[in-house]
Amino acid sequence: MKVQALWRYPVKSLQGEPLREVGVTASGLDGDRRYAIFDAETGIGLTGRRAPQLLFASARLTSEGAAEITLPDGSIADDDALSTWLGRPVVVRSAADDVDRNYEDVVDFEREPSSDWKVFGGARGPFHDSDRARVSLVSAATVGAWDPRRFRPNVVLSGEGEDALVGTTVRVGDAVFDIVARIRRCVMVTRPQPGGIDRDLSVLRTIARQRASLLAIGALVTHPGILRVGDELYGS
Repeated sequence: MKVQALWRYPVKSLQGEPLREVGVTASGLDGDRRYAIFDAETGIGLTGRRAPQLLFASARLTSEGAAEITLPDGSIADDDALSTWLGRPVVVRSAADDVDRNYEDVVDFEREPSSDWKVFGGARGPFHDSDRARVSLVSAATVGAWDPRRFRPNVVLSGEGEDALVGTTVRVGDAVFDIVARIRRCVMVTRPQPGGIDRDLSVLRTIARQRASLLAIGALVTHPGILRVGDELYGS
């Protein structure tokens, strides 16, 4: 398998930026999930689960490492503009900030309007949902006809068979990863996004039925390095 595409998401739940190469640290791809948007009143981190409109904004890292957020109308947003757009007071936080990392997930995605929501604690450092993995990888074969953006992977691989890598160590480019688990999917994969991705509950239903709700693999970084599109994946 080879690296077919690389993505980082400077702001949690916003559209990411495709890359040709990127540095990898113990925390994951450099700049990935470096920022997140928090409800200023509740202190809860906002994601596309609770606030699906987030997926229609985008973010990139500036040369100084700050997040530049672009709203659907093309304007560059600060906290005030984001608050107006989202209809609630929000603030953008950095992974370096001392802030509780709590997010929400719907209990029953089939009955979302009436469902309860649960609060869970996310990872320390960059705003990943879990400490268990810092980089996500998925193959083109596993994604199939779905747009890979539904799954917000860091690394899209050519070929197939990434599930078999769980429990092994792999080298990609100059970096080495421990492949620790398959990734459990949530309502995020059903959300609409720009570019013709529609709301589609059948995506999560299919993953639940055919793959026990697991799609893509998560990795921890054991040796930092550089990843490039075209790099080969080598097993241990």
